[in-house]
Amino acid sequence: MKSFTYERVQSPAEAAEAFSKTTGSKFIAGGTNLLDLMKLEIETPLHVIDISKLGLDKIEPLSSGGLRIGTMVRNTDLAADTTVRRDFGILSRALLAGASGQLRNKATTGGNLLQRTRCPYFYDTNQACNKRNPGSGCAAIEGFSRQLAIIGSSDSCIATHPSDMAVAMMALDAVIETVNNEGKTREIPIGEFYRLPEETPHLETTLDPGELITAVVLPAPIGGTHIYHKVRDRASYAFALISVAAILQKDGSGRIALGGVAAKPWRKKEADDLLPQGAKAVAEKLLEEAKPTAENKFKIKLVERTLEGILNKERSRYEI
Repeated sequence: MKSFTYERVQSPAEAAEAFSKTTGSKFIAGGTNLLDLMKLEIETPLHVIDISKLGLDKIEPLSSGGLRIGTMVRNTDLAADTTVRRDFGILSRALLAGASGQLRNKATTGGNLLQRTRCPYFYDTNQACNKRNPGSGCAAIEGFSRQLAIIGSSDSCIATHPSDMAVAMMALDAVIETVNNEGKTREIPIGEFYRLPEETPHLETTLDPGELITAVVLPAPIGGTHIYHKVRDRASYAFALISVAAILQKDGSGRIALGGVAAKPWRKKEADDLLPQGAKAVAEKLLEEAKPTAENKFKIKLVERTLEGILNKERSRYEI
């Protein structure tokens, strides 16, 4: 790990200002991703800004019936929250499907949204990776790609986003609140938060340099059955081959978001409209622009079959 300086800040605006003052700064919250990357010298910040004492660790009900979740809320606390479990069960299920209990005790809401890919070529500093070293190439494209993206990828990157929580938040239409170094705030719908790789895979979100996530807002609950199904090579300590976040209504309508298939949680509202037509129609619409490799083309059928299993199980609840 390379040497760095450290600073603890007392307010979101102070954090953003500190970032702008020192070139090569990084925010640190729970540190469950950043510290690992620093040890491998994938991330080499010159200055680390600790945001753990900003007081942004509350889960607050809104008059609309929604929730505001502070960026420092721990994954364990969010998954266990009574309101989250009752009204936003898909989020609790997604959090419990990710990582281990020890990591959930440290990992934060904002950090989870910003965690970086687990592509093995990103982690291997001997391999070319445009996400790690822009312009160096992408070894994954001609390499072992079983775990990697089948849609939304580019000639520069085929990595996937690893978060389970973000997939559930995509289905919930979450909105991300931020502040910049001038104290200006903005709200970013999660559908506009993540970038696709195109020619700049190192730019992963629409955040400006130094812009800090302060909270995530969930709109009023929409009811229905909340399902998070994660398909992986082993039952724990493994990232998704694919995952499906589903909110299903009794009338056959609902919402579907996918994980493990792209550089961001993947959702198309046009696919949601096809739910009454069944899993095949939904999967085809979700993945109509897929460009899989020979090693990961199985994910297309895996998405369809996983959706079919979820929908069949839901239909059986209402059959006499």
